[in-house]
This record gives sequence, C-alpha cells and structure tokens, in this order.
Amino acid sequence: MQYRNPIISGYNPDPSICRVGEDYYIVNSSFEYFPGVPVYHSKNLVNWELEGYCLTDEEQLPLEESRPSGGIFAPTIRYHDGTFFMITTNVTSKGNFIVHTKDMKSGWSKPAWVDQGGIDPSLLFDGDKVYFVSTTSDEQGAGIFLCEVNPFTGEKLTESVCINRGCGGRYPEGPHLYKWFGKYYLMLAEGGTEYGHMETMQRADSPYGPYEPCPHNPILSHKEDMREEIYCTGHADIMEDHNGNWWLVCLAVRTCSDENRRVLLHNLGRETFLAPVKWENGWPVVGYNGNGTIELVMDAPLPGLDCEESSANIRIDKQSGQPILYEDHSVDIDFTDELLDKRLQYTRNPDMSKYIYDNKNAVLTLKGTDITLNTAGKSPTIVSFKQPEFTTTLYACLDIARCNAKRCGVAAYYNNDYHYEIYIGNDDNGRYIGFYKHIHDMGVELERIPINNEDMNSKLLIKIDTDREKYTFSYAIADTANLGARVAYRQIGSGLNAGLSTEGTRTMTFTGTLFSLFAENGDGVFNIGVKLLINPDENYTL
Repeated sequence: MQYRNPIISGYNPDPSICRVGEDYYIVNSSFEYFPGVPVYHSKNLVNWELEGYCLTDEEQLPLEESRPSGGIFAPTIRYHDGTFFMITTNVTSKGNFIVHTKDMKSGWSKPAWVDQGGIDPSLLFDGDKVYFVSTTSDEQGAGIFLCEVNPFTGEKLTESVCINRGCGGRYPEGPHLYKWFGKYYLMLAEGGTEYGHMETMQRADSPYGPYEPCPHNPILSHKEDMREEIYCTGHADIMEDHNGNWWLVCLAVRTCSDENRRVLLHNLGRETFLAPVKWENGWPVVGYNGNGTIELVMDAPLPGLDCEESSANIRIDKQSGQPILYEDHSVDIDFTDELLDKRLQYTRNPDMSKYIYDNKNAVLTLKGTDITLNTAGKSPTIVSFKQPEFTTTLYACLDIARCNAKRCGVAAYYNNDYHYEIYIGNDDNGRYIGFYKHIHDMGVELERIPINNEDMNSKLLIKIDTDREKYTFSYAIADTANLGARVAYRQIGSGLNAGLSTEGTRTMTFTGTLFSLFAENGDGVFNIGVKLLINPDENYTL
C-alpha cells in the first residue's frame, strides 16, 4: 500500500512514537514555542491529526529568555499500564523532566524533574524497573548515561552510569533503549543533525552492556547520496504495529530544490518521515530496498487501511508531478470558531490577555506591546502556524480603520533574526502599507505605500505566495461589500527562501518557517480568518 513522505509535514522534528491498541501517537520537539510538545494521533500511520499538546501552562513550560531553538528538545512518548509518559528536556530551564496522564484530553501532570543531565531522554519499562537514558558527557567525552527512576516523581533510584559512547559518529545522541526478543537494543542518532546525520543500532544482554554494534550500521542514512530529495535522516524511533509489522519514524529535511538544481537549503524545518522495518538475523533493516534509505513514495502494509484504499492514498500534484498525500495540508483558521485552533502557537510564554478572539463577529484583535518581532528572548504579540509545504498561498484580512498599532500584519517568520513582513504601519505621516526584511542583525523597511483617506474604512487583503525559491508579498484594498469578489493584488516585495533557512542563519537552528499574525505598539485587528492553500486555485478569493 503506497504512502507519501513526510507523514507530518512542516517543522515537526525529533519524532517519537507509541501504540495503544490500534491507535498511534507521535510527539515532536517544540523548542521556544508555546504550547509545547505537539501530540499527533493516527489510525493508519499516514494520516495524522493534532490531538493537542503535552505542555500547556507556564509551570510545565517556562520559556522566559529562551533563545531561538532553545526550550524543548527531543521528547519521547511511551505507554505503560494505562498511563502515557512523555519525557523531554527544557534546555532553557532545569533540564530533563517527565509528565504523565491517563487521559490526554484532561491534561498532563506537573513536571517531575530528573537529576541526570544532558538532552534527548528516553524511558524503558522493563518489568518492575524503569530505565532512564539521556545524552550527556563526563571527563571522557559524550556518551549515553543510564539510571533507574520513578517515572511519577522523577526520583533517581540508582546512580547514573555511562553505558555507551556510540559507534564512531560524532555527537552520539537521541538514545532509545528497547527490549526485544530477550535482548536490549540501543538506537542512537550520530553524525550531527545536519547532512551527515545517521541512525545506528546496538544490542546487549543487559541494559548496562556491553553492546554489540549492528553489522550493517548505520541502519538509516542518506549521507552517501546527495542527489536524493530527502536529507539529514536520523533521530528515529521504532515500534511494532497491531498487525505485527514494524516501522521507523525519523526526522529528515526536504531541500529548496527541484530536479534541475540541488540547493542544500531547507526552510520548512525538519519533518517527520516513516519507513517500514524488517528483521534479519536479529537486526532491523530499514526500507524495503535494504540500504537504510527512505523515499518520498513507499509501499508497505499500513495498518488501518484496506487494500482497496491504496489507490486513494496517493494523488499527483499537477505542478510538480510528484505524488502527494490524499489528505489536504491546507490550513483554515476561522475566527468564527468558538475554540482556538490547535495549530496556533505563540513565541515563548505569551500574555494571553493580548489575544482577543471575538468569534461572534469573526475578529481577532492583537494588542501589541513594545516587544517587537526583532526582540530576543521575549514574547512579542504574535500567533503563528507552521508552513507545511513549499508551494502555498496565504490569505489574511486586516481592518484598516481599527489597526492603530505602530505595525501589524503578517510575517513569514523563522525567528527574531530572520523574518519578512507585510503590514499596516502608523507614524506621524499617517497609515501606510509596508514591507520589511530582517536578516541577521539588520532590519530594513523596503517599501512604504500610503493609505488614502478614502480607503480608511476599507479592508487590507494580504496574499503571500511561496514556492521553492522565494516568498512573494502582495496586497489589495477592498471595501466590506466586495470582500467575496475577486480583487487585483499588487506585489509589494519578495524574499528568498535562503533568508529563512537553517543553512542561512548565523548559528545552528532547528526550527522551520511559520506564518505569523503580529502587532507592535498598539492594536492589530484581523477579520474573517486566515487561509493557507496548498497549490492554490488562481480563482480563489478570501
């Protein structure tokens, strides 16, 4: 049965997976964004819905002064004896901690902090023992350390000891400890999380080792072939489905390239991919080709889908000719909804009094402060969702008369040092439409178009088009009576994907591009909602 990778598109790195009966759950890193650690649910491993988040209040998720790509690193989710456990690292706060719940809809517990350092923690439930592993270091360098813990309190029950230092690749990290077939398996991410990323496997008769490396390590890697569409594969997790088939989820990136040019830039972030696993001589073999690689389209016996559905699981994108998932990744955030859209995220710990939703009138008011999108370590008035594909078109609508902020509009946002903006601005000369770029430590307003008095009671329609090369920003002014009619948009500016790419930043970062509504120093008033279309119809109107 065919399916397309990635199974969760856009910035969703460091996946961990668990099964409960015929239900499957994935968690991902969330870094400086709030709420933290998204939880996705699926019945078939292909079509995933956002269930919610593990960390939903400031006690669980303190992010004050978090740097870009700080905050929450690499969660692991496990299910044992009727309880979900999620363990992760807050690199901005006190380190490793565990939360648990019997019912995700009722929320997760307070953090139980674990006194073992490092990052990328994981748990193994083994009889009456619970093993805790993480990546940390001692005087001999980086290694994988293990102790026993109480998963409800975080109390260490044994001393931490180093059980392994990897298979020779740099930065051995992302450990997962399993017990399969009477042996203990230790899977690691090695080589760094860039283009040399890979996954290795070892096994032992005891969780403390000594560990025997898999004879065909790395079990997963794309570092040997730089002509593929998929790069940086690693940080994986493995599980068995309810039909007895085995699967691996991992992070990988798709680059801003096409078949005619290979540009090693990625702006969508690290996404979640899926590959089938076979067992040979007690070792896992990833991918049906047997060489440890993943493809955009794969064929494997997915759970929860009948064979008759296999043709409906794939459709072809008219522009690229590439197969895409049958489900639509378009985003429709409707301000008439009584509940906030779960896909909306905030930077660091937000002051929710600055976000006023009036679902009766389909209005979102953002009350901006003097904290701007350029401010490091703080929480501006900004609400965002992830860009899921390369070719998209975003539509938004602002109420010109009610926007009294110094700046309010929509940004293609990577972090406080990298973003492009289209907005309504206010200064001593009146209101205007502006276009702004911030790259590294330089921000420049590149275009300014005055808003005439006769347009003050109209709406500003914003359109952002994206592809594998650039972001294009356009606007139109329409009165309320003509909001449903086709309008002619005027381009105000553009910015290359390179400016919002991991490879283009001054320091290593781990996130991807988001679309963000924002306001600074005053109110920004948005009407109707926000719509993001994948491979959009030219005839669409907001």
